[in-house]
Amino acid sequence: MDIKGLGRLACGMDYRRCGKWGLKLPPLSLGLWHNFGTGDDFKEGESLAKRAFEAGITHFDLANNYGPPAGSAEENFGKMLKKGPFSGLRDQLLVSTKAGHEMWAGPYGDWGSRKHLVASLDQSLARMGLDYVDVFYSHQFDPETPLEETMGALADFVRQGKALYVGISKYPLAEAKRAVALLKEMGAPSVVYQGRFSLLDRQVESKGILTWLETEGMGFTAFSPLAQGLLTGKYLAGVGEGTRAERSEGFLKKEEVARTQQVIRELSELAEEAGITLHEFALRWAMDCPGVTSLVFGARTVSQLEGTLKTLEREPLSVDFLKEVDRICPANQSLFSGAG
Repeated sequence: MDIKGLGRLACGMDYRRCGKWGLKLPPLSLGLWHNFGTGDDFKEGESLAKRAFEAGITHFDLANNYGPPAGSAEENFGKMLKKGPFSGLRDQLLVSTKAGHEMWAGPYGDWGSRKHLVASLDQSLARMGLDYVDVFYSHQFDPETPLEETMGALADFVRQGKALYVGISKYPLAEAKRAVALLKEMGAPSVVYQGRFSLLDRQVESKGILTWLETEGMGFTAFSPLAQGLLTGKYLAGVGEGTRAERSEGFLKKEEVARTQQVIRELSELAEEAGITLHEFALRWAMDCPGVTSLVFGARTVSQLEGTLKTLEREPLSVDFLKEVDRICPANQSLFSGAG
């Protein structure tokens, strides 16, 4: 599975700067949350990652606990780096990972202590066979650990060369401001914030996070831009067999499908009026929101990936469509509370 390296002119991708910083991300980034674990088809995942890179998607977003089981997504990505399609292409890839959610049993297996973060990043590097990651995130705010400890660990990773950049994920605004100020003082400024964002969950807008990030000169990577599949169109007629909401182990619940179905149908009609699929409509809307650097999306097959790539060819939505979105899905009303 040889693959050629590519640059901006080769793929035509319009890379976006992370706020004021030199780091550039593609508008679409491939997330390896649920479809790259031990129980998934490795060859399909390898083909998917290869096709994403060929299309100009250079950013691959992981976390220590991605799989399942936890850690297996990093292990599989490491195989792609060592002997797979990305062999010899490390410098053309941007690899991000995170720590903070439960990874192993016991008192040191999660949250934001130095003990957890140092052990976790070392494990992640070993699983992927890397000397460093490009971006390391604190995956969630720890209310019981001083921010000085958590941010101190992140700053040390930069000084040690284990991470080129650091960021924070899902932090409430007040704590995010404190964390970013501490990292500045420590000489390892945060360049990016990651949070859930979609038509059904616009809390980063309503709570002022996007506005603050622009003021701070930081980038924003949005995960779950399709609300774990709710905005793909597959739930317009309810929960079908084999869908994520139908599986008992998934995060998307049947009740959430039922609660959002009317709104999804209205959005689907709006997308049809715009001449595109609901999938493309949702991604195009999120991609063009002020302050958004990159959308972290998931895909199970190459054909699903191809559907997402079509979004890059679509024109931005008109002012009239944006007004209708605000009517159907107001920024101050979150309709989706999925995990991540």
